[in-house]
Amino acid sequence: MKKIIIVCGLIGGLIVSAMMVTSAGMCYSSGSFDTGMVLGYTSMILAFSLVFVGIKNYRDKYNDGMISFGKAFRIGLYITLIASSIYVFAWLIDYYFFIPDFMDKYASHMLEKVKSSGAAQLEIDKQAREMAGYKEMYKNPLFVILLTYAEILPVGLIITLISALILKRKKTVAV
Repeated sequence: MKKIIIVCGLIGGLIVSAMMVTSAGMCYSSGSFDTGMVLGYTSMILAFSLVFVGIKNYRDKYNDGMISFGKAFRIGLYITLIASSIYVFAWLIDYYFFIPDFMDKYASHMLEKVKSSGAAQLEIDKQAREMAGYKEMYKNPLFVILLTYAEILPVGLIITLISALILKRKKTVAV
């Protein structure tokens, strides 16, 4: 079980991290952040498909074709935690060493987006305060870690829950 969890978690983490670094670089250099979000969440779903693969692999190869919801959920959770941790670590390296002004560019993009939509000054000011808050939070590495986990963990947990529900199989009693 450990081998499946580690292998699937590492592969999932590498997939989502490689896609994140690529899309962050593209967004950062082009200034267009909208497509990066779609690409980012798509890569998360792709990477977390390894949760399904890992649970199914364990159920079929090592557990005689049966697995409880709880066991399936635990396997998926561990895979999710490994992949998410790799993602967070990759973002920390990318952010602090390669694109330290990312939040400045992102905040500018978001403000420009609100202004170009024809929003009232009150809405623009609200967005400016929100972005200033995020920029302030990003000065603390702990908040960077927490916000990055908050970005990826829910996706992994949803896929884990769905996979555990689909793949659970109880032992049938022969009469």
